[in-house]
Amino acid sequence: MDFIHRYDEPVDQEIAGLVASSLAFGNAVTARRSVERVLSALGESPATTIVEADHDEIFDRLRGFVHRIYRDEHLAVMLWRAAALVRAHGSLGRAFVGFYEAASGDFRESMARFADALRGDAQTRNLRHLVSDPRAGSACKRLLLYARWMVRPADGVDLGLWPVAPSNLVIPVDTHIHRISRNLGLTDRRTATWATAEEITAALRRYDPDDPVKYDFALCHLGVSRECPSRPDPAKCERCVLQDVCRVWTSGLRISNATSAQKAGQLRL
Repeated sequence: MDFIHRYDEPVDQEIAGLVASSLAFGNAVTARRSVERVLSALGESPATTIVEADHDEIFDRLRGFVHRIYRDEHLAVMLWRAAALVRAHGSLGRAFVGFYEAASGDFRESMARFADALRGDAQTRNLRHLVSDPRAGSACKRLLLYARWMVRPADGVDLGLWPVAPSNLVIPVDTHIHRISRNLGLTDRRTATWATAEEITAALRRYDPDDPVKYDFALCHLGVSRECPSRPDPAKCERCVLQDVCRVWTSGLRISNATSAQKAGQLRL
């Protein structure tokens, strides 16, 4: 996220955010290195560079780029299409608002139309993975992460650039968010899908209907920091403020108590 804050112009922040969120896939260290490679290739003003360049020029700047299953041609298409949106609307935010209004405020459909515009007609399998389609049922973690950065009020992390109410956002669900949300009973779904993301968001709306996704960082950090283990760990769980509502901890206690009772019964016999 710090990549975005190195730029002062909102349109540059939009492009940097698009690159950073799209490449947030796989090992974090490798992802950061890949984002740095792309942004360095785009120069001091990423937006100016892509708006003034044609597809071949963008591809030349990215020639040889590889990140997991993504290559130079996939990034070049996405950025070339993003540049077309900026030229037509003045910013990616204005383009998104246009899709949002055309979809009558349906956030999922708005994100799908935005993704369609970034992929264009020539959609290879890798490009469809780079810019996922919310209609297909995927959790679309990276696309929703980008929306969160752009929509939520500026707080040192998010930017508040797009004039869309944060209440419309859907939480980006990665492995950490999914696991911890299941632990806390925010969802029972076993796979991370768009429906899972909507279910977790609906549960969080009970606590803040105007900004449910503000809990994203706190929940994710519990997993990233390893403060929330995959299995009950008394050394960590007993000091956790969420202990009373954690289904993993309470189920672990029930099993432990049942085992202790069984052993006590055997001793009495």
